[in-house]
Amino acid sequence: MALASAPSLTVGGAPRVNLLPRAVIERRERSGLIRKWGWGLAGALGVVVLATGGAYALQLGAQQRLDAENARTIDLLGQVAALQPVNQKLQLESELADFRTQAMGTDLKWAGVLDTIRSALPKDVGIIEYALTPGGLPQGDDPSLETGVQGTISFTSGTPADIVGLIRSVRALPGVIDADGWANTLSGSEYRYDLRVTLDQSVYAGAYADGADQ
Repeated sequence: MALASAPSLTVGGAPRVNLLPRAVIERRERSGLIRKWGWGLAGALGVVVLATGGAYALQLGAQQRLDAENARTIDLLGQVAALQPVNQKLQLESELADFRTQAMGTDLKWAGVLDTIRSALPKDVGIIEYALTPGGLPQGDDPSLETGVQGTISFTSGTPADIVGLIRSVRALPGVIDADGWANTLSGSEYRYDLRVTLDQSVYAGAYADGADQ
């Protein structure tokens, strides 16, 4: 019967023993932790510095652009102020033109009105007086649709005239909207005829209308 071999002790190497005091170990651990926190804090501070620098650069650029725009605005205001007298004169000119249009827009071609009526009269009938009133300012593009002048024209003749035929002749004239009248005997050898007429705005001179050449 064989005898069991006795266990052998295998030695792998010299044993490692930490002979440093525990206080030194803890101090080293604290120093390492402090260094880690220091690097972290330094990184955070670097990020803050970079962000602050970027924000400052943006603000500085915005302020410079704002200053440039303010300077441009001041320059434009100065130019506008320099042009103010010209603008006032142009505005005054426009107002005067509008006033003249309102005041003279119904200016009549008086000779044309009388010549138009005279063309329908018999040879022995003449105009002795007239009372005509202009209508309103032109409102549309067709002058034949609006009243230009209306009133009474008086004629005289040494012989009786056909008032009905005279009225018809006047009504047929271009520019006449309406005509009506009556006859009166002034004396045995003189006759008077009063004709009430309405003409369209083709009798307007048009020299002071809007857009007319000055």
